[in-house]
Amino acid sequence: MTNKDMKEFFAALADLERERGISEEVFIGALSSALASAYKKQAFGETANVEVRLNPEKSSIRFFLHKTVVENTDEEINEGEILLDDALEIKKNAKVGDVLTEEFVPKDFSRIAAQTAKQVILQKIHETERDNTLSEFSDKEGELMTGLIRKVDVNNVYIELGKGQIEGVMLPQDKVNGERYEVGDKIKVYVKKVRSGGRNAQVLVSRSAPGLVKRLFEEEVPEIKAGTVVIKAISREPGHRTKMAIASTDSRVDAVGACVGNKGARVNAVVAELGGEKIDIILWSENPLEFIAKALSPATVLSVTQLSEKSAVAVVPDEKLSLAIGRDGQNARLAARLTGWKVDVKSETAAAKLNLDAIGPEE
Repeated sequence: MTNKDMKEFFAALADLERERGISEEVFIGALSSALASAYKKQAFGETANVEVRLNPEKSSIRFFLHKTVVENTDEEINEGEILLDDALEIKKNAKVGDVLTEEFVPKDFSRIAAQTAKQVILQKIHETERDNTLSEFSDKEGELMTGLIRKVDVNNVYIELGKGQIEGVMLPQDKVNGERYEVGDKIKVYVKKVRSGGRNAQVLVSRSAPGLVKRLFEEEVPEIKAGTVVIKAISREPGHRTKMAIASTDSRVDAVGACVGNKGARVNAVVAELGGEKIDIILWSENPLEFIAKALSPATVLSVTQLSEKSAVAVVPDEKLSLAIGRDGQNARLAARLTGWKVDVKSETAAAKLNLDAIGPEE
């Protein structure tokens, strides 16, 4: 490269700093390492110690070869070493362990430098744009986003998020059994995690997370966004049923009515987005026994008795036992997750035989 070429090269780096937001220092460091590696492979070998110094202020690139002084031997030494006798010819007081530095002018400099610079610049632009995008997406954790399905393989679904800036990955555990994922379809997903880690950076998204239901209701119910209705807890078996406990911060606001909407419009919109998944909207209570009774909806609960810390038994009419327990125990299981209590459901007849001192839920 001529002096003019050098000046133009460093001026181009300065332009990239302004246009792409990539610091000149980052470019210089990456390019120095890449040039050193390129010339080491070309002329000296992998064990050589090559250093490249770029100076933007002087528009200069200088190359240095460092060699460590070793004892005289008839055995072959590597490229990063120099025998003591040879070192003494260069430096009169050289001793074993010293590092001698020699500046050199590489062969075929212009071609290799240009190729290496292009490669490094493109790589750094890509890395910086990806990191900037990931940084923006880190604020999206826990949020709802709409994306476009770009690829579906045996395990994962790949979704284009934002304006095509980044790809979200939906892992097997985040898919919902029964849902179909087709390339080209638009889909709403919950952003679970933004993993930044070099080339393996990922945005993990989900259709099975309880947070998806929460965000969908926030979209449909203005009272939730306003904070007058609060979602206290959610338990979910994706594709089948969700139980959501809510409370009102304003006595004038009917929390359940707000979530259901006029003629069920709001809850039905969420159900439709979830492909027909059933949703039980439950009024939260500070009284845990009352909360358990409500959580077993749609079954009627006659009484709830606390057995020990975080453990209770709920009594239901004989004819409502199967409804309270649910298919494969699903209703009782979701109620237990929602309340955080271990809940045993018994029929009225079975409870009478046990002579439970029942504490009924408040009316």
